[in-house]
Amino acid sequence: MKSASTSQLLHLAWPVLIAQLALMGNAVIDTAMAGRLSATDLASVGIAASIQATVLMSLVSVLLALPPLIAHLYGSNRHEEVGREIHQSVWISLALALIAILVFCFPGPLVGISHLEPQVEEKVRAYLSASAFGVPAVFALRIFMGFSTGIGRPRPVMFFNLLSLALKVPLNAVFMYGLLKAPEMGGPGCAVATAVDAWLMATLAWGWCLRNPNYSEFRVNSQLAGPDMKALREFLKLGLPIALTFIADVTAFTFMALFIARLGPVFSAAHQIAANLAALAFMVPLALGNATSVLVGQSLGAGGYVEARSISWTGIRISMTAGIMLCFTFWLGAPHIAALYTSDQTVRHIAIPLIRLVALYHLGDALQAVAVNALRGYKKSVAPMLIYAILLWGPGLGGGILLGLTDKFGPARGAPGFWIAAIASLWLVGILVTIYLNAVSRKPLRPIPQPAPLSRFP
Repeated sequence: MKSASTSQLLHLAWPVLIAQLALMGNAVIDTAMAGRLSATDLASVGIAASIQATVLMSLVSVLLALPPLIAHLYGSNRHEEVGREIHQSVWISLALALIAILVFCFPGPLVGISHLEPQVEEKVRAYLSASAFGVPAVFALRIFMGFSTGIGRPRPVMFFNLLSLALKVPLNAVFMYGLLKAPEMGGPGCAVATAVDAWLMATLAWGWCLRNPNYSEFRVNSQLAGPDMKALREFLKLGLPIALTFIADVTAFTFMALFIARLGPVFSAAHQIAANLAALAFMVPLALGNATSVLVGQSLGAGGYVEARSISWTGIRISMTAGIMLCFTFWLGAPHIAALYTSDQTVRHIAIPLIRLVALYHLGDALQAVAVNALRGYKKSVAPMLIYAILLWGPGLGGGILLGLTDKFGPARGAPGFWIAAIASLWLVGILVTIYLNAVSRKPLRPIPQPAPLSRFP
């Protein structure tokens, strides 16, 4: 490989960013269109989407092992083994998809945490039930994304995500507002639209990929390989700690929403605006992190250990620079951003200070996202898992409950108390993960363990 540079990272990161912004754009559209219905619809969509994200990302995140595994194979010119790695991810996905479907169909334990008002709970359950239909398509799209990213070709993912975004508004209008004489479903209708959209995109993406001669060298369209226990263990050895890291991250964020829901629909709606904005901003460091992980993996596969370290720090520098710019934008533009999300003056008044806290929260996100993804390129995922679990659930969520709902440290601060604790914990996570990355990349140069050669294709 050629020497790493800022241009290499940006060349790989910008299509990933566009793809992820398009994906997040779906959530923004859902929030905005639900906000035009009622505070109840907005709150129910926010709560249901939080539960959905917790379940799906906790399970789908196992597949985040796919890009670095493929990147190592790609960097070491073992292209013919990429297809077999993808086939093994299909078997893992089938088991994980079944779990997600069962949770969405029987969400009682998760819904019960929030002590929801009956009309909100009814809409939340309807949303989750509709989401179950789209689960297999979501996993299929994630495998496609991991494959394309791992070989350094993210532009097809960008194209299909943009196409998905273009279809979201008309699909939402059909199922939420009853356009074209369809049943008017309100907030839950956006879950139906998302499921239909996901199936369309999964069919188009894999149909295109399997017929594209430029992908034939990866043997993806070979006969589906049966489960290979050695390959599955290698996959899960990296993927399970990544998933547990995501569980700590996503669930801490989701349970924050569920606890804030106890304050009432207005506070929940305001928090949903802030949370949606934080997730949208996170797409920038996440895209840089994904690009960093792939280039680190490809460099290590090719034996470029010094280059891998250089890529890691370049990614962090770019991410923090962009993070500072977004921080100022959110802080100064909070009133205008809140007005874009809702016309409800009460919700807007509560959301403005939360958006300013999101500005500080994002700086921690900008640091940790690139650092932890660089570590995945090194196939290091256990230590980050422990850091995330301890800090995000301890001082993060636990501290948020104390500051937001109790008077242990003065009068209960409500939603801002949860965000203050989240900011402190995320900054600690970012610092510790970066220190660990520095130690890992400084170790004496030695070969990174590679997966054993897989058996020949049938």
